[in-house]
Amino acid sequence: MIFITVKFRIKPESAEQWPQIAASFTNATRSEPGCLWFDWSRSLEDPNEYVLVEAFRDGEAGAAHVNSDHFKQAQRDLPPHLAETPRVINTTVDQDDWSRLGEMAVD
Repeated sequence: MIFITVKFRIKPESAEQWPQIAASFTNATRSEPGCLWFDWSRSLEDPNEYVLVEAFRDGEAGAAHVNSDHFKQAQRDLPPHLAETPRVINTTVDQDDWSRLGEMAVD
C-alpha cells in the first residue's frame, strides 16, 4: 500500500473550521475504491496543525486519487487556508492494514 502522512499548518482564522473546510475533499477521497483510510487528527501542542494519515491500495489507486476532480478542486480550495506548504512523508509498505503493536498488547 501507499502510506502517506501530511502535516498541515492552518491559518489561525481557519483552524477551528478546518474539518468543515476539508469535508468535501475528505468525503470524496474516502469514497474512492482504492482508499484504505483518510483520517485527520489535530495536534495537541499546536491548535493550528492538523495531521492527515492516508493510505491507498497501490500506485494505481494513488494515481487515481491525485488525478481525481476532487483532488484538483482541493488544490484550489484548501491553500488559501494554509499558513505554509504542507509537509509530507509518502512511502510504499508491504501491508494492507494496520499491524498490532506487540509492545503494548492488551490481553
